[in-house]
This record gives sequence, C-alpha cells and structure tokens, in this order.
Amino acid sequence: MHEHIKVLDFGSQYAHLITKRLRLSGYYAEIASPASEIDAFEHTRGIILSGGPASVYEKDVPEFNAAIFDLDIPILGLCYGHQLMCKHYGGTVQKAETGEFGIASLLACKENPSPLFENIDFPSQVWMSHQDEVSILPAGFECTAYTASCAYAAVQNLEKKRFGLQFHTEVKDTLQGIEILDNFAKFCKIEKTRNTDALLNEIIEDIRRDAKNRSVLLFLSGGVDSTVAFALLNKALGTERVKGLHIDNGFMRKNESALIAERYRSFGFTNFIVEDASDRFLKAVYRETDPQKKRHAVGETFIKVRDEVASKYGLDSDNWLLAQGTLYPDIIESGGTKNAQVIKTHHNRVAGIQELIEKGLIIEPLKDLYKDEVRIIGKRLGLPDALVMRHPFPGPGLSINVLGSTGKLDNPLEYKEALVQTSAALTELKKRSSVSPSSPAVETEAKGLTDAVTNAKVEGFAETVACIERIGVLPVKSVGVQGDFRTYRFPAVLYTASEDEYADKKAVLQKIQKTFIAAPQLWSGFEHISSQLTNSCEKINRTVWALYEKKACRLIEGYCDKGRLDHIREADTAMMDELRKSSWYAKIFQHLTINLPYAAEDGHCAIVLRPVVSEDVMTARFARLAPHVLLAALERITAFDFIDAVYYDITNKPPATFGWE
Repeated sequence: MHEHIKVLDFGSQYAHLITKRLRLSGYYAEIASPASEIDAFEHTRGIILSGGPASVYEKDVPEFNAAIFDLDIPILGLCYGHQLMCKHYGGTVQKAETGEFGIASLLACKENPSPLFENIDFPSQVWMSHQDEVSILPAGFECTAYTASCAYAAVQNLEKKRFGLQFHTEVKDTLQGIEILDNFAKFCKIEKTRNTDALLNEIIEDIRRDAKNRSVLLFLSGGVDSTVAFALLNKALGTERVKGLHIDNGFMRKNESALIAERYRSFGFTNFIVEDASDRFLKAVYRETDPQKKRHAVGETFIKVRDEVASKYGLDSDNWLLAQGTLYPDIIESGGTKNAQVIKTHHNRVAGIQELIEKGLIIEPLKDLYKDEVRIIGKRLGLPDALVMRHPFPGPGLSINVLGSTGKLDNPLEYKEALVQTSAALTELKKRSSVSPSSPAVETEAKGLTDAVTNAKVEGFAETVACIERIGVLPVKSVGVQGDFRTYRFPAVLYTASEDEYADKKAVLQKIQKTFIAAPQLWSGFEHISSQLTNSCEKINRTVWALYEKKACRLIEGYCDKGRLDHIREADTAMMDELRKSSWYAKIFQHLTINLPYAAEDGHCAIVLRPVVSEDVMTARFARLAPHVLLAALERITAFDFIDAVYYDITNKPPATFGWE
C-alpha cells in the first residue's frame, strides 16, 4: 500500500483537481469519503478536506467522521474544509457580508509565518469561490493571510498540525497554488513516487481488466478526449477488437464530420464508422427550451443510435462493450460524486448511460483525468497536434450553444430586479473609479467587493469604467457555478457606444478601436468590472460586452432547429478562421459561439463570442484577444444579414461556465 495523501470529497467542483495537482507533482494521492472509518487512514501521511456546496452551519451537511480530527497527522482544509475545521475547533462560521468568486489578492500576516507559504510571493493571486466565511477563529489558531474581503483567508494551529485556506490552491488561477500544496506535502514528509508512464500503464491495464475477452465500440466525436481514448483502446486491445463510431448528429461545425474522418484516416485509423443521424437528433430537441432536458434528449438519442448501429453491424452486447471519452469534470458537473451539485448534465451521464455503467457495460479510460492530462497521454502515444491540441468540442456540439425561447420571459419581475441591481452597481463603480489610490479618506476600508482602493489600483479599471456609457441585462439566462452551486441567471451587458453607433456597422467598429485606445488595459478593467458585477448582483452570473446591436432588439421565439444551427455555423466559421489566421487558435483553450434568441427581427439572432483560456476546464479566464483579431472577426460576422447583435463574454469560470447551457 502506497504512503499517500487522502483528499476527502465534500462535493467540490475541484476536489479531484487536488489529487491531480499532487499526482502531477509526484505525490501519490487518492480521494476518499469524509465518512471513512479511521482504519482507512493507516498509510495516510496527510489529509486534505475539499471545498463543497454546503454551508457548515446547515442541517443537511455531508456526513463526516469527526474522529478524523483526532488523528496525529497534518490536515489541510480548503474552502468548506477550512470552515468545517474552524467550526469543529470552536470557531464561528457565517454568511459573508460579500462573497468572493474569482481572483483575489492574498496578503500575508508577517507576524505569523506559515510553512505553507515558504517561498510564496506576496501579495499573491488566489482563486476564491465562497459565500460563507470564518468570522471568529477557534482558540489556538492564528491568521496567516487575508484578502480585502476575507479577514481569515489562511489560518493555522502548528501544535495540532492543522491548516485552513479559504481559497482554492488547486486551480491554476491561484498562481502559486501548486507550491502551497507542495509545501503541505513536504510538511507531511511524504516522498514523490508518481509519474506519467506509471499512469499510462495503469490505464492500459485497467482497460484490459475491464474488457476481459470482449471487444469495444467507442463513441468517437472527433474531439481530444474520444481520440485519445480511441488510441488507448487500440493500444490495449488491438484494432481488431476496437471500433470507433462517429455520429453526425447535425450539431457539428461546418463540414466538421468530413474533416474528422479525413484526420483519422491520415493518421492511420481505419477501424471507425461514420453514421449520419442528424434528422434523429433534430427531432429529439424539437421546440425544447429547457437546457437540461435538451442535454438529456441528446444523450438518450446517442444510446438509441448506438444500439441501431450495433444491430446493423452485428455488434451484440454479449461481446461488445461501449466506451466513452468521459473526463472527470463531466462526472463532477453532472453531480457524479456523493456530495456534488449538478451544474449541467453532460450527454455522457444521462440515465441510459448510467444504467450501462451500473451493469459494467461501459469502459471510460479517461474518467479520472483532466484535459491537460489527456493531452499529455495523447502525446505520449504519438498522436499529432492536429488531433491532441484540437479545441474541445462536446458530443452535443452546437445544440447546447443554441439557446431556446418561447419569446416570453418566465419571470418579468426577476428581470426587472436584475436591471435595478446592475444599474445601481454601475453607479457605484463610476463613483469608485474616481477615487485616487492614495486617497486617505478610503484607505481604512478593509472589506467589500467595491473597495475603492482596490478598484483604483486595478490596471485599466478607471479608464474602462469611463468608456462604459450604459449597462443593461439580456433577457436570457445562462448556467453558472458559484460556490460549487449551479446558478441560472441573467447576463449583464456593458455598452461602450451610443445606440446610433451600435446600429451602424462601420461606426461601431471605429468606436471599438477608439475604446481600446482610450483604455489600453481594457481587458483587465473588464475582468475586474465583471467580477464586481457578478459578486454584488444576486441576479447576475455573467457579463458581456456589446460589440454590435441593432435598435429594438428583443426576446424572440426561437429553438434549436436547422436554420439557427446554420446561422451559428456561419458565424462560428468566421471566428475560427480569424483565430487560425492570427495564431490565436493555439493560444486559447476553446472558443464557443453562442446563438441567442434576441434580435430586431423574427428569424434573426444575436451571437456571443466566448473564447476562453484554461488548463483543465474546472476554471477559466476569458481570452484577451488582440484588437485587430476581434475587429476582423466582428466585421465578417456582422456582414451576415441574419445577425442583429454581437457580444463578447467577459466572464471567468467561476462564476460562469464555459458555455451558456
């Protein structure tokens, strides 16, 4: 049995990411239940308590074996785990005056040095996602770091070997998070024994063990995950026992299915089938407006088509298993661990799939991995960059990027509340942006998401606020993740031009150019403003920048049909072309084009551009595109007569997800 660090999963979106970080650093780590019996910790040299969606003071909290705190080994609590630890030892946890979602600046308490912060630079950028906070420390604990809005962002009791961090060390946007975890591992006195070759060998052996003497049919979308899974299956079982099934579901990008087949053949893959089932899938989502129901419909249709193909080619279930390129984030966001919240149900986690999993009829070689790990494995297998570095493209494809609407708001009062909240927030931002960083009148303000000193010191904040002429709210909702909870809220929209300028395609292009000149650090300013809006406005979980908008745009009736899919395909192709021409395709993790039922005329649409930078899907920042790339794409997209508005999503994850559904 390996000496290891145990991560107790309280349902955090990032729990598995903690083990991944430790493993990539060379330490053996594994996830366990918070209710584990004490004898399960025999070879454990350290324990990490994950975050989670619950509040420690509520009745229905995840089950936890409190005797774990009696163990004489180091324990680190993150977010919920930090709060649970402080409450257990007699501290007070309550709802924070202002929650924190996104980037925060961590300051050290120099009088209380911590072994976790050895060689850490302060101020240090960290990633927060919480609505509760520790308000009173337990006896024997001391504060080791804080932020403008969190007095006890890091605490410790060295005598008990206990550490608590309100922020998430495991995400990349905590810039020195890996070093902090490494410091904890060193404190635990555990040796490095983990490497990529060992992981690859484990996966190969797992495939052979699970398959036994059976063959495997793999859902082959053409994306990175299914492609690497295909290569792994071929290596483990041989091509005669593996068959790939690419289903053209009608939700692919322009000419995508033909390109996928060409790429596979050029690399030497011949054991795959291409099946056109676009009519079936379009009927499955006909006039559906609920995002979750749409995802379920797509996932169940995949199973039905798979069964028909298996029957046609004589692939009986006794001898053929089903395989998928499922990653761990898919499982987490679908509520696939005991304490996790459902953020959005992925097509590979619908009821039909779950039944097959329970029967042991599915192989998922990548289910414990993240995207960056999958790419490492793919390169180790010899796959070319054209396959391994391709932008992610989920099985449901463009269907989840085409939002549906009956043309009427479900709750007009809620929409009005969002308008009031965002208007008040912009007024406050305008007021704060005029404060000097050295103003003695506000330097005593220690907390609050709209802290004047913090705002004034943010590069580009004042200049960007000055460019904003007005704020609005789009009458559609999108999914988000805040404090490990699923949210479904409105997007705020920032306007940096007048209505007349927006209605004139040439005028708006000129105005955008002038905006970048007026605010050279525009993207930094937008990031901060977006964070402020989503943190302070209860009805908002996303912020967009209006690039173009015709007058009199309104919510219209629209569904995921061939017409709207063709619209999004054209806009998406224009954007992807500009990304590839400028080398930005390789700089970003993924670009999504979103089609909104919001237009000046029936049958038209609005487009949202959503390029993001990420490593593992669990967190992301919106891409700060070069102005000339953005303007070139905008000019092409606005040339389509069916597009009445174009927006740029300036929201990080959290509080937003990558896509809108």
